[in-house]
Amino acid sequence: MTQNLRSGGQILVDALQVHGVDTAFGVPGESYLDVLDALHDSGIRFIINRQEGGAAFMAEAYGKMTGKPGICFVTRGPGATNASIGVHTAYQDSTPMILFIGQVGNDFIDREAFQEIDYRRMYGQMAKWVAQIDRADRIPEYLARAFQVATSGRPGPVVLALPEDMLITEADVADTRPYQPVQASPSAQQIDTLRGMLAEARRPIVLLGGGTWNEQACADLRRFAEANSLPVGCTFRFQDLLDNAHPNYIGDVGIGINPKLAARVKNADLVIAIGPRLGEMTTGGYTLLASPVPQQHLVHIHADAEELGSVYQADLMINSGAPQACAMLAAMAPVDASAWRHTIEEAKAELAAYQQQPPIFKDGSAPLDLWQLVQDLMAAVPRDTILTNGAGNYASWAHRFYRYGGMRTQLAPTNGAMGYGVPSGVAAKIVHPERTVVTFAGDGEYMMNGQELATAVQYKAGLIIIVFNNSMYGTIRMHQERDYPGRVSGTTLHNPDFAALARAYGAHGEVVTQTAEFAPALARALAHTAAHSLPALIELRYDGNLITPNLTLEAIRAAAVASGK
Repeated sequence: MTQNLRSGGQILVDALQVHGVDTAFGVPGESYLDVLDALHDSGIRFIINRQEGGAAFMAEAYGKMTGKPGICFVTRGPGATNASIGVHTAYQDSTPMILFIGQVGNDFIDREAFQEIDYRRMYGQMAKWVAQIDRADRIPEYLARAFQVATSGRPGPVVLALPEDMLITEADVADTRPYQPVQASPSAQQIDTLRGMLAEARRPIVLLGGGTWNEQACADLRRFAEANSLPVGCTFRFQDLLDNAHPNYIGDVGIGINPKLAARVKNADLVIAIGPRLGEMTTGGYTLLASPVPQQHLVHIHADAEELGSVYQADLMINSGAPQACAMLAAMAPVDASAWRHTIEEAKAELAAYQQQPPIFKDGSAPLDLWQLVQDLMAAVPRDTILTNGAGNYASWAHRFYRYGGMRTQLAPTNGAMGYGVPSGVAAKIVHPERTVVTFAGDGEYMMNGQELATAVQYKAGLIIIVFNNSMYGTIRMHQERDYPGRVSGTTLHNPDFAALARAYGAHGEVVTQTAEFAPALARALAHTAAHSLPALIELRYDGNLITPNLTLEAIRAAAVASGK
């Protein structure tokens, strides 16, 4: 470890290199000019974004894709407030991330100077750790701790404020060692107890979710499930933890759950939850598992000891990361699965039936069959394609009908953040330029961060964006019709020509209004991205009445009227 006189900005960038950072996202600001200067010769890619919310989403997506903290730089005040959406997403999604924020100089602090915010108070409830580095000679210490906190236990975001005068101060300080993530592991006794509970079960089910997963953990989980003939469901927006074509995969446990799968969870006598928090979206508003004491026997494995027992009093609570737990489960002696082995094929058949063409399209009256579009997409793209989306009813077409190929083929926010789809798709293509990346975006969702298409063009991130244009905030309109039928207020959208807008950015753009038009348009988009490494956008213009795979807006409204609302 060598010492030399360096500016705070240089010390910080050198520390990022010590910890293996290769990419950072952000919007430049005068509050951290010395960092920008140090990045110039560092070899770290600095991806310039168009808005701090998009930058934070990209950093969060990078964290999901790599397991390393996504790095984001924003300026003080407005930049920090814009970036908060990505921090909240990283917190609820258990994603490692570090947000660096420029701050007013120490000589101006606590005077409500220009763009000054107390970030400890602002980010206190949405980050694992928030701090301000007031001395340049302590930068290596703070960064080592930031990486450690972001990746250990339940992963999550860290926020560090950088006073402007500190960054230009010179200091003689040594670099640290690279960070080493720390995870707890199950004890041998806990695994023996779990095995005993499984041996006594007759209707067990495994639920996967949460952070800390990697390829090896997924492989070990597969061996455990196969050896014990266990049906496996993936929780809300973690559908890629088990290849959906795997015989043991029986569906996703989240919004729009297959009613037959919901019944299986409710009727299970043992639920082994590996990784998920078992939050509201996964448990159907805490109904699939009653709280605080479920009717089912529950084994809850989670990386955060404080999460265990916070909502559910499980029969067995194991503080462990997914890789550590799955390695021991894979090595566990199998039990006699004869009592439930037949349930896998039954549940798989129920999933196949649930993924068939919905009745709303079977009469052929809808010009654009969204179910068929998903079938055409799956037929055209490789199994390792990364599919991203934000929040909105349009996402149900992916969640219910798309079959994810395995670890990190899905990027979607568990906190329901709109505007996530495009930035996460751009980040995914930057991280994996060799893979196909497809983004589903609603028309309202796209307009929140669609400007990051410019980032995609600038960095030749050739993703394909499919915009679902039904001229409304669809999810809110659906709830509106259910609770206040016929009284449309605040949900109608007047949209631009999305395809023309994409072409103005330098991307390929097309409009699709008929089912038969989609497959050829997709083929052209794939060819364009392959030939030019530039993005392509397909705008789907369709009847907003087709709001969900199960019910139309007209049916929802009629049911509400009939109920007397």
